[in-house]
Amino acid sequence: MTTLPKNWITEGLIDFEYKKYQLLAYLQETNKHFNQMKIYPVLSDLIDHYRDLNELKSNSSELNELFPKRLDSIDFIEGKLNYQSKVGEDGVMKELSMITEFALPKIVSQIEEGKKIYDYVEDQLEFEPVGIVPIYNKEGYILMSRDKKQDIHAYRYKSSLLHFAGEKFRSISMWLIGVFQRSLVNTLERIKMDLIREIKELPNPATWRIHSQQEFPLEETLVPISKRLLLKSVSM
Repeated sequence: MTTLPKNWITEGLIDFEYKKYQLLAYLQETNKHFNQMKIYPVLSDLIDHYRDLNELKSNSSELNELFPKRLDSIDFIEGKLNYQSKVGEDGVMKELSMITEFALPKIVSQIEEGKKIYDYVEDQLEFEPVGIVPIYNKEGYILMSRDKKQDIHAYRYKSSLLHFAGEKFRSISMWLIGVFQRSLVNTLERIKMDLIREIKELPNPATWRIHSQQEFPLEETLVPISKRLLLKSVSM
């Protein structure tokens, strides 16, 4: 995939036309992924670029406020003094400003497109427990299936509490532990019992079923959305 470096706007040649071409090439690539219903890591990358551009725009405004100013005029009607910066924006600052103003709405539009796909996929998913959910549900299994596939992808998950800058955040780790074949005999309950026998450290695991009505990509779409669904259900 054509990626956009974190500091793309300030790296290399700072020229509006060049950066415009660089951005549009990246957005064209992200659009291809969205057309394939792949939202990860594209959507999170877009959000990161949006935040970086917003910060750059904010810092540019703050820098301009620090420039020395001279009295330009006196507004006797409003009773105020009008000042003008003694330092005009140089070529680099002008280019950065043009690039930022061009890029922000483009990235916002692409983020909105990604969110629409995310919401659409989430609406197609069935999410429910397999059996009784135990009191301790920070660890367990996810059994993921799709309508036209016989495969059942079994994932193990673990919820953690992260501390950052005085705040607490929950995170979900999720990794594939096996692929089973769905049949009249090999039900979800049977697969859960097989996992309990095989993995002794989780004798009474919380187990969830996530079923997709359509053929969405697993790693790029279903797995990240499954993590978000789990965060809403797993207690801390």
